[in-house]
Amino acid sequence: MQLTVPLWKRSLDLVVASLALIALSPVFVIVALLIKLDSRGPIFFRQVRVGQRLNNFVIFKFRTMVHGAAHNDLQLTVNGDSRITRFGRVLRWTKFDELPQLINVLRGEMSLVGPRPEVPRYVSLFQSEYQQILRVQPGITDLASLKYRDESAILQLAADPEREYVTRVLPDKIVLAKEYIRQSSFCFDVWLMFKTLVRLFVD
Repeated sequence: MQLTVPLWKRSLDLVVASLALIALSPVFVIVALLIKLDSRGPIFFRQVRVGQRLNNFVIFKFRTMVHGAAHNDLQLTVNGDSRITRFGRVLRWTKFDELPQLINVLRGEMSLVGPRPEVPRYVSLFQSEYQQILRVQPGITDLASLKYRDESAILQLAADPEREYVTRVLPDKIVLAKEYIRQSSFCFDVWLMFKTLVRLFVD
């Protein structure tokens, strides 16, 4: 059975995302200028991801790679990836590149907390699993985001990063996504947001 977005969750998303975008607007302007000064290309990176009920949507991030890198077949990044710009490395390390996803939250395509949205290529490999997981909206942060904050460093150690992601990392993310769905509540979402902020400023 398909799940709708609970009223408490959508209300929390709208209030927090709206206030965050207003508060962070000066940061957005500074980041946008630095991206343009650092390398040629657009400010935002747009990519198709799979959302609730397996419907595709376009996710927004600050661009951290050289212009045209998205056309490369490799859809994963590892530490030391030559496609990442100088300022892009700072954005990825601080996770500031994820901030524009607040726009996706306001548009109702994502939630603040929920399973991280994947690209169609990887969803197709675990179709039945994602049919269960994507009964809910994907989110900016979740249990997997906390566990795999340094995912690029983990993949860098693998002889074949994509194989490592598909056979080990992604199946574990799926398990964590199901665990989030089981525990989902107002208090659990607030706790995950708090943990995410702590990880950002402490680690």
